[in-house]
Amino acid sequence: MSFPGRIRTLFRLLLLFTVLVAVALISAITTIRLTIHGHQEAMPNLVGMPLESAQRLTSGLGFELAVEDKLYNAQYPANQIIRQMPPAGTRVKMGQRFHVLVSLGPPQVTIPNLVGNSVRVAKITAIQRGLTLGDLAVVPWPGSEADQVVAQDPPPAAEVRSPALNLLVSLGDPPPAYLCPSFVGRPITEVRREIEKAGLKFGLVTPIPTDNPTKGVVLTQSPVSGSKIGPDSVFDFQVSQ
Repeated sequence: MSFPGRIRTLFRLLLLFTVLVAVALISAITTIRLTIHGHQEAMPNLVGMPLESAQRLTSGLGFELAVEDKLYNAQYPANQIIRQMPPAGTRVKMGQRFHVLVSLGPPQVTIPNLVGNSVRVAKITAIQRGLTLGDLAVVPWPGSEADQVVAQDPPPAAEVRSPALNLLVSLGDPPPAYLCPSFVGRPITEVRREIEKAGLKFGLVTPIPTDNPTKGVVLTQSPVSGSKIGPDSVFDFQVSQ
């Protein structure tokens, strides 16, 4: 074969190789796109559908349904879906979890007045009214007994949108608090008698070398003068050595 003939043959082989590579690349891209879109589905409209029916439908489509909350709603009967996220028509990947709000039906519960009751009585009353207890905060409350409800949310007779009641419960009267006096410059023996006579706790005494000729005089104190102290406060001192 002549040299020009060999050139033409090589050119044809190179052209054929280029065409085959292009076809393979286009085929791979098409396959990837089909694979990605083939694992996506349009989100169905679940609003107004009973929860059990929605669960069967979404399970059949390969989705996971999660109930975010249950609320009283005058528009939708009990156990029907009020809202969904993502919304209907959104294309989502198979296996994705989405959330729904479910109706408890029209509000039929009048919030009782639980203020002044014990936590036990409040729980029983809430259960009898078809309510549940949500957050329970406990704080000292002047003029009230321990374990007594002192505030509630929602308030009595409110029109509820959620069946949960949040309560504020008393720990009883707060412990007494006083301003700490200054003991600096006083003999530690005298200070000790005064603290113990008041029913407070005497802590550590640390001797510190000083030029003060008088030994056992308070140099520093903890708690410091002017701070708030209570029955559990412990007093520590540094004294001249």
